[in-house]
Amino acid sequence: MRIIENPKIEDWSKLLLRPTQTVDDIENTVELIFDDVKRNGDRAISKYTAMFDGVNLDEFIVANSEIEAASIRVSNELKDAIQLAKSNITKFHSAQKTSQVKLDTMPGVTCWQEKRPINKIGLYIPGGTAPLFSTVLMLTIPANIAGCKDIVLCTPPNKEGKVADEILFTASICGVTKLIKVGGIQAIAGLTFGTQSIPQVYKIFGPGNQFVTVAKQLATKYGIAIDMPAGPSELLVFADDSATPSFVASDLLSQAEHGSDSQVILVSTSKSLLAKVNIELESQLSQLPRNEIAEAAIVNSKAIYIDTNEKAIQLINEYGPEHFIVCSKDEDYFVNNIQNAGSVFVGNYTPESAGDYASGTNHTLPTNGFCKAYSGVNLDSFTKSITFQKISKSGIQNIGNAIELMAEAEGLQAHKNAVSLRLKDLQ
Repeated sequence: MRIIENPKIEDWSKLLLRPTQTVDDIENTVELIFDDVKRNGDRAISKYTAMFDGVNLDEFIVANSEIEAASIRVSNELKDAIQLAKSNITKFHSAQKTSQVKLDTMPGVTCWQEKRPINKIGLYIPGGTAPLFSTVLMLTIPANIAGCKDIVLCTPPNKEGKVADEILFTASICGVTKLIKVGGIQAIAGLTFGTQSIPQVYKIFGPGNQFVTVAKQLATKYGIAIDMPAGPSELLVFADDSATPSFVASDLLSQAEHGSDSQVILVSTSKSLLAKVNIELESQLSQLPRNEIAEAAIVNSKAIYIDTNEKAIQLINEYGPEHFIVCSKDEDYFVNNIQNAGSVFVGNYTPESAGDYASGTNHTLPTNGFCKAYSGVNLDSFTKSITFQKISKSGIQNIGNAIELMAEAEGLQAHKNAVSLRLKDLQ
């Protein structure tokens, strides 16, 4: 990794640029496909599946027989690992349930808030070079805890028209109601408009490449909600001399192998640590099956020397990483002062991989600095809050005059009348 020493604050924004295309670069392609799917439904879906996935399909819905056969082929050891992850994710997300909030704001005026599930949700599961069956767990488990009724899962087929066995098995134990062999922009368009095979949904979840991310953002123009913009994976590690260089290198490579457009950044107050990590990177990289992908991502990545913790946390908050690992003797300082991060991993023995799979937290997180305003997926992502109120006769008498005065000041006479008629009725 290229080492940069004490960059000037005014250069940080340029230094921390993500290696992604701008929305303008790919939005035209996304809009063309959306328009085609809106007008032509499954015919358009079939055309783009052949074009992008290299397979012609007559049927997009996965049959029960395919799921049963796939489940048999998954090893018992992996099934046990998936069940362990499922248990931990279920525990953590179940603990996020909140009770009804109810109070009298004044005598006779009762207000309360309750959560309701989003009934129709669409899940996008990447299935290209790395079929992410772990994302099935991350999205279906909180959806089921929340009580979502229809859970539609889209994932791209391979060139044989198949979906990874692990994705099918995981979906089968996690309450997916419909599983569809469609990926990419066309899947997001299908979930947005609905086709003969793909139901229209209210909200779309899941990570993807830059094209999928822009497609999700475009879906919002058609009234479909999304979890967040979640694109190419990224990781920032802060490490000082208390860190283990081989661990740090392994964490950087674990994200780099996601894709050539992934980005990893190492920030350190130790020049010797940076040098040691670079040696470890070279050694570990050569052993990886996906070393070409990881190597391409490393080209987009940086090692930054900063001379104080205070400047380091300022830079980290400016970047806003999807994943943030802290390996420091002053870990409390970084934990207490991080403002912008999707998920934080603390200590030498807390690899980011734990959150990706089995610790219990959710790995569907905002990228590209969106963590400055977005949260990662959690139980509330699958619900909406509804407020209620009930006002008694004495309550409308207590609050009515204030409403009348405010409505009149805004020039909304009908609003005032709605109260005045009730007050008159009580005289």
